[in-house]
Amino acid sequence: MKTICLYFEIHQIIHLKRYRFFDIGRDHYYYDDYENERSITEIANKSYVPALSALIQMAKENDDFKVAFSLSGVGLEQLEIYAPQVIDLLQELNHTGKVEFLCEPYSHGLASLGNEDCFEEECMRMKAKIKEVFGKTPKVFRNSSLIYNDEIGAHVASMGFKGMLTEGAKHILGWKSPHFVYTNALNQNLKLLLRDYKLSDDISLRFNNAAWEEYPLFADTYMDWIAALPEEEEVINIFMELSALGIFQPLSSNILEFLKALPACAKARGITWATPTELCTKAKPVGPLNVAYNISWVDEERDTSCWLGNEMQREAFRKLYSIADRVRICDDRRIKQDWDYLQASNNFRFMTTKPTSVGMSRGIYETPFEAFTNYMNILGDFISRVNRLYPPEIENEELNSLLTTIRNQGEEIERKDKEIEKLRRMLNKFDVEDEEQKNDSTKKVAAKKEPAKKAPAKKTEEKKAAAKPIPKTTAVKKSPTKKPAAKKDTKK
Repeated sequence: MKTICLYFEIHQIIHLKRYRFFDIGRDHYYYDDYENERSITEIANKSYVPALSALIQMAKENDDFKVAFSLSGVGLEQLEIYAPQVIDLLQELNHTGKVEFLCEPYSHGLASLGNEDCFEEECMRMKAKIKEVFGKTPKVFRNSSLIYNDEIGAHVASMGFKGMLTEGAKHILGWKSPHFVYTNALNQNLKLLLRDYKLSDDISLRFNNAAWEEYPLFADTYMDWIAALPEEEEVINIFMELSALGIFQPLSSNILEFLKALPACAKARGITWATPTELCTKAKPVGPLNVAYNISWVDEERDTSCWLGNEMQREAFRKLYSIADRVRICDDRRIKQDWDYLQASNNFRFMTTKPTSVGMSRGIYETPFEAFTNYMNILGDFISRVNRLYPPEIENEELNSLLTTIRNQGEEIERKDKEIEKLRRMLNKFDVEDEEQKNDSTKKVAAKKEPAKKAPAKKTEEKKAAAKPIPKTTAVKKSPTKKPAAKKDTKK
């Protein structure tokens, strides 16, 4: 039986000010609030609100329909400020019980490639954010732009996630199909769900392309393609940005009508829907997938060259993560927020010099060189602020000491959590024993109420006799034993 898992991403670009519009060294507010509000309001009205309304309708009208969302913490913060109605719709969808929320890095950045400790801290913070906003703890992970390799997967597994979504890149799979569940090559406890980029891009990139040979695409045709897959290929992961519905594919293309028709067409062909956790729990993995080098879902290469492909990008990346450990131990709220926003992957994407077949907005910049210059000026100011709080000299001794303390505290918390769990199990055991004792007491009380049977008289007399104390007797001295008389000697 074919099973579809449908995912959407919501991540907001944070637009930085042009450096010439503020005084570096004095003005430490780096964001273009006007552009941020304008862009978020536009995308919410054209895409998020109508698309989420359609998904809510689909969830209410189709019993077996399910969907998954991957949200960044930075994106949620921006929606809370400029488009709270989107959060309300996500909550309404959450209340249908048909949605699962994935975990990802809080900043939607490249920490998994730059600093493992920062990466883990971001993931745990995002996990807590999802729990706070939606009341659910994520069990499946999705890295920024589906970035993955064997080491990243093993690290994600060590954080307790059951599964991870990544790209079904052709150069990694070879002859294998993305329509199975795989495992991480280093830790087979982590299940891998692979995106089918062709079926995903048919909706998000090609749907409204009149030159496409499959145009116009109808829901029954799309489901026919899935039903025609080989019988053993049962898992189909379809993942795209939510903005594909309304921005990349305008509402005038009837993209939402196509989407709403999918559940009925799937049901007619015996195709079901599932959440990522359900796939990780029920589907049996076919084996490990070896991914020695970084992959992602971006561009034809499906690698990380769109963020780190030229020297400008790599220099900005090195400068940013050169202060990662000092920022991590910082308790200044503004520093922490700026760190999240400066890590966002779009800051590096704007600097790319690669040609791309997919239309890409450069935000406020006209060229990648302008993007690099602006970012490095802001980053320079940010590093100066961090240096004032935590001078570079402390890196040798004090920083190492602080990091050791943090690690020790983490280990102590983990140890205490284990002790608490052990005590909880003991309390449960005591509760069971207490309940058993209560039941035994009840039985004894019931037994006392029954008339006792009289024992035979003879036995009673014997018991009384046995119960009487034995009287003390006067010791009788034994007479000494007489020695036998000696025989007379008959010899004279």
